[in-house]
Amino acid sequence: MPQIDWRLSGEWVKNCSCAFGCPCDFNARPTYGYCRGLVGMHVSQGHFGNVRLDGLNFAATVDFPGPLHEGNGTLQAIIDARATEAQREALFGILSGANSAEGTIFHIFSLIVSKMLDPIFAPIHFEFDMPGRRARVSIPGVLETTNEPIKNPVTGAPHRIQIMMPEGFEHHAAEVCSARISSTGGIKFEVPEGHGSLATVTQTPQGVAA
Repeated sequence: MPQIDWRLSGEWVKNCSCAFGCPCDFNARPTYGYCRGLVGMHVSQGHFGNVRLDGLNFAATVDFPGPLHEGNGTLQAIIDARATEAQREALFGILSGANSAEGTIFHIFSLIVSKMLDPIFAPIHFEFDMPGRRARVSIPGVLETTNEPIKNPVTGAPHRIQIMMPEGFEHHAAEVCSARISSTGGIKFEVPEGHGSLATVTQTPQGVAA
């Protein structure tokens, strides 16, 4: 059971190696059998106990040899270089899943990740335009990823689609877009065109706030 009260509200990016639509959201197998990707968040408002987390960014790159629910994943956390020691410990307290109820996103990750690489502390540049389906997370020497609208293959016009997940553990609604990823940290991979999800979320020890 959760030990310390916390809350993260802000902008959420999930980009991965799968085709548009992310099979994981539908309990299906990854497009290519494996899952390589990332999540990133800009915390507009947040706290862990009495430690404020407003304005910080964090990300995590992941590599799973098969569907996420089969586990055996590798994860590397990337924490905003601006975070103080207390804020670093607070973010690790959240990301570890130790302060989250069963079935919530960080608790689930604690069960399916079997290898944790040493964290990276670096400047994180975060851009986010959910209605425009555009985002960018830039961590020099570690990660570069961008999002843009999916293009109609005939006309080239921007295509718009949303995923609604009323009981989702990651978000309740997201804009689907195209993603490019170049991960050069501890988990190295390139995705010239993959799936992207952009959402605004509030995560708590009990899961996504309504």
